[in-house]
Amino acid sequence: MEINITEAAARKIQEKTQNGGYLKLLYDIDGCGCAVNGVAVLSLERDLDNDEVEIQTNGVPLYIQKSRSVFFDEKMTLDFSSVSNCFQLKSPGEILNGRISLIDRTKV
Repeated sequence: MEINITEAAARKIQEKTQNGGYLKLLYDIDGCGCAVNGVAVLSLERDLDNDEVEIQTNGVPLYIQKSRSVFFDEKMTLDFSSVSNCFQLKSPGEILNGRISLIDRTKV
């Protein structure tokens, strides 16, 4: 899996992760009905879990649960829209999530 992080997204990530932590791409299924219905979420967390692996990016370290990687495309782009003030995860064929917030769970 490979994610190209645009300059706009990299700037916003740097701004939001100044205090450290691990940036994770999660596949959230809470409230979605079943495991195949979920939504992409960005989360900043204090620790890594045993089943998380680093995704190949163009600079920003990003982690994913190995078991949830099947729900994502092999090549994706993470962008930031200043108009909607949120991240966007895209693949060549579709927008996987056009309104992703970055949830900071390092303070919890």
